[in-house]
Amino acid sequence: MRARGAWLCAALALAGAARAADPVRYHVTFTPSGDPALDTAAMQASALATLARALPPAPVALIARAESDAALFTTLLHSQGYDQGTATLTIDGLSPADPALLPALDALPQTQTIAVKVTFHKGPAYHLGALTLAGAPPGLAFTPSLHPGQRAYAAPILAEAARLQAALRDQGYAFATVPTPQAIADPATHSLAVTYRLIPGPRVTLGAVGFTGLTRTNAAFLRRHAGLAPGAPYSAAAVEAARTRLLALGIFASLATAPLPPPDQQGRVPIIFQAGMRKRHSVTVSADYATDTGLGLGTSWLDRNLLGRAETLTLAANATGLGGTGTKAPGYDLKADFQKPDFLRQNQSLDLSLEGLRAALTAYDRTALLASAGLIRPFGAHLTLHAAAQFTSERVHQEGVTRSYVLAQLPASLVFSTVQNPLEPTGGWQASLALTPTRPMVGGHAAFLIASTGGSAYFSLTRASLIAVHAQLAGIYGASLFQVPPDQRLYAGGSGTVRGFTYQTIGPLFPDDKPKGGLSLDAFSLELRQHLTPHIGLVPFMDAGQVAAGNAPFTGHLRVSAGLGLRYYTAIGPVRLDLAFPLNRTAGSGAFALYAGLGEAF
Repeated sequence: MRARGAWLCAALALAGAARAADPVRYHVTFTPSGDPALDTAAMQASALATLARALPPAPVALIARAESDAALFTTLLHSQGYDQGTATLTIDGLSPADPALLPALDALPQTQTIAVKVTFHKGPAYHLGALTLAGAPPGLAFTPSLHPGQRAYAAPILAEAARLQAALRDQGYAFATVPTPQAIADPATHSLAVTYRLIPGPRVTLGAVGFTGLTRTNAAFLRRHAGLAPGAPYSAAAVEAARTRLLALGIFASLATAPLPPPDQQGRVPIIFQAGMRKRHSVTVSADYATDTGLGLGTSWLDRNLLGRAETLTLAANATGLGGTGTKAPGYDLKADFQKPDFLRQNQSLDLSLEGLRAALTAYDRTALLASAGLIRPFGAHLTLHAAAQFTSERVHQEGVTRSYVLAQLPASLVFSTVQNPLEPTGGWQASLALTPTRPMVGGHAAFLIASTGGSAYFSLTRASLIAVHAQLAGIYGASLFQVPPDQRLYAGGSGTVRGFTYQTIGPLFPDDKPKGGLSLDAFSLELRQHLTPHIGLVPFMDAGQVAAGNAPFTGHLRVSAGLGLRYYTAIGPVRLDLAFPLNRTAGSGAFALYAGLGEAF
């Protein structure tokens, strides 16, 4: 009988344990502290808050989680300038340190949800008091970002140490260190005195510049391109700028600076770049589609280090106009392009190209050979000049008349851009100005100037939403409409200007409704780029534009379209699919147009 009673007691105990709350269900409440930044940071950092539903804990684990958060909240209070601040945390009304808490949690029914409450006692906000630089070398140029009286936030205090170390290393002290600053709180004045201890080490100069891992590339060329002068005071910023210039050559898969060795007897330290080379050759394929211009297929072959000095040779072949409503027959575009960096001077590139093309468009048929020699020169990080001499020999057929032209042109453009990723801009803006003086050598007698300007801007609304705007304005001066070859005139309609309208159909028309072209153009586009998921997005858009026979802007018949785009975001850029509808159709345009390609429309 006693044995049966013992087994019965054990069974009842096990049944009670099975009904106990393991894991514990809970919800967290943060009492507003009066400092929204503190409250937000606490909720984001709290393990109790972020793991409540994803990973409900056992009773012991819940207490450990609460104790960890309590220590975290104290650190957070201090980092926000509340050096006397404390946090009170209770679980079902009990402190995590209360011995009665664990038995109480073990006895909870499985269905019960308990309350975890966090309350901050901020205390007074501390401000910066005295700021001391200990061990600063004579003549150190440094502009502090901290000043007495500012709120004593931890992040700026720590960041100042990094700024001091960078200043030292940019002024010749290559081995300088600045340890974590010492901060002493004064409860009487609610201030924080901060001392930065600078360990500058020896002041050194640049030694020889060398490279490891090079294949085929001329090291002397790379040293000139890097622009580091041996004997000049060492500067970490100058070394990093040289690394950035070298990477921009496009021949390196990776480029790192080796750790600095001790200085030699003359106080010089060599700079060694450890290079990982990109493959010398690459082949690309491309495709795009529009209902008006049809299917385009292309391939290219690239040699990115042709002569050992980062020269690039690109051979490209494209088939165009395959099946488009705005084309009369397939065309082609064959091009060879050679670029040589540091031509005549550092950061100036020579660009030579030879191109042969044929296009059978609604407006005209064209067969042309183009030869160009130009220079590409950046001015700073954002401004680039392109200038060239170009010769074009072509035959153009329009409205039953075929003419041959030989044109001498001097195209030049200035482009200013703060956009980081042209395929998928997330912010910034860009603007361009282009002038192309043109002299007909054969087929015409009137010289003319093609002038155009344009710009795009990108405004982030949220992390998932962006407004993109684009505008362009162009005019031709010095010649009448029919003194300008048909292919040099201005046209609108299609993916480059007003989507939804067939390519080139916006503007003056011949009696048979074929495009005539014009001497002025203006166009505008507006898009809302909305991410639905990390990989899918929708883009409602509206385009407008006009072309006039005269060169006065804003004098044509304004055409407007609207549409919706679908985006699939990949590592190399968005795959774009746009469906556009003309709101006031022109002759020759359909009820809608579809465009597909890689990258945003602008």
